[in-house]
Amino acid sequence: MKTKVKFQFQKLPRDYGSLIALLPPRPIHDRADYDNVAEVTDAMALWEDEFSPDQADYFEALCSFLEKYDAEHVKWPHVNGREMLQHLVEQHNLSAADVSRILGGSRNLGAMILRGERNLTLNHIRILARHFNVPAGLFV
Repeated sequence: MKTKVKFQFQKLPRDYGSLIALLPPRPIHDRADYDNVAEVTDAMALWEDEFSPDQADYFEALCSFLEKYDAEHVKWPHVNGREMLQHLVEQHNLSAADVSRILGGSRNLGAMILRGERNLTLNHIRILARHFNVPAGLFV
């Protein structure tokens, strides 16, 4: 059964015993379990710098259950490196010229890569991964 509570980080317990009383960390078996765990982790996600040690352990446990469930049940579409770059460019409101500046190349390099006329090099991938703070494998 899905929880009816909207969690806020500031109101979450700081000790492990109270956290597990709120939502025991256990494997996810169905969508309702998934939604409950996601509700808590979403409330915690932006506050990692303020976690108590117990909150950090609890968050890590819940995230591992989410990752395992996703790996077994979610079918992600295959996206190539250029498509991933296009998505990140849109999400960050960047232009092709911005991509060129990020890569340190000619003015039209970004446009050529985004149109598929040029491939990403290993150096481009490293630069983009650092800039967007994502794994380099997303661009392969």
